[in-house]
Amino acid sequence: MLQAQQPPAQAQAQAPQPAVPPHPQQAYAGGPGGYVSPIPVRPTHLGHALASEWTKIRSVRSTIWTLGVMLLLIVGIGLLASLAAGSDREMDPLLGVGFVGVLLGSLCVITLGVLSISSEYGTGMIRTTLTASPSRVRLLTAKALVFFTLALVLTTIATTVVALLDSAMLNGPAPTTDQWLRATLGAGLYVALLGLLALSVGALLRHSAGAISTMMGVVLLPMLLALFLQGESLKDVQRTLIEYSVPSALAALYDIPFLSTGPSGWTPVWILAGVTAVALGGAYAAMLQRDV
Repeated sequence: MLQAQQPPAQAQAQAPQPAVPPHPQQAYAGGPGGYVSPIPVRPTHLGHALASEWTKIRSVRSTIWTLGVMLLLIVGIGLLASLAAGSDREMDPLLGVGFVGVLLGSLCVITLGVLSISSEYGTGMIRTTLTASPSRVRLLTAKALVFFTLALVLTTIATTVVALLDSAMLNGPAPTTDQWLRATLGAGLYVALLGLLALSVGALLRHSAGAISTMMGVVLLPMLLALFLQGESLKDVQRTLIEYSVPSALAALYDIPFLSTGPSGWTPVWILAGVTAVALGGAYAAMLQRDV
């Protein structure tokens, strides 16, 4: 009878212990036996991806150089054109002299659009990026939003400065509200869409030189081909190439189209938006189907 009795301490040790709830980080890691990191663990969302892409795009030298040269070209050439024209010469449309600077500045935005994604494939950084943000749709969305917003804001500021300089230094009919909007916001939107198209091409090709060459061909090749299509049977093809080329579409925003039969008003912006949407959709599909 004495051996059957258990000491109070042993009986207390064999008593059932209350259940301890798992640590939140253990539950997120997949079970109570998982590793608990001292660093707080939380699910990522689009806001984190946007913050990451903004940090990357503002901390690399390519952004400073390309956007700096873009601003210099748009504002500098616009100022020089206004000084060359002078106040004695009447300009109609008054804001048309800013076209050349915007056309040349768009080449810098195109280059940055390609590099913002293709450089990560070239250096292998895309593996680290996808490890931190496994959702490829979220990654490409964050890149597109950050780049498009940055390009739109800076280009619109530059075109607005040029428009103010033109109206102050040149003589001519006062621009209408629609002309002001197309020469500032419209031009900025068109250039930003060109950059977003370049980003989509960079995601599809994954090669910086190839994507930049492709985009330069999209911008310049139709106009160059039209110069050599001089046969009478090719007049319709020549006219179409000129009407829908990027330089002519951008000039239409300034009311100085190369041909009177091409798109006018805001139509070039909507055409480019449709083309960019198709290319961006292809970039999403490619990122989801292909491995890094």
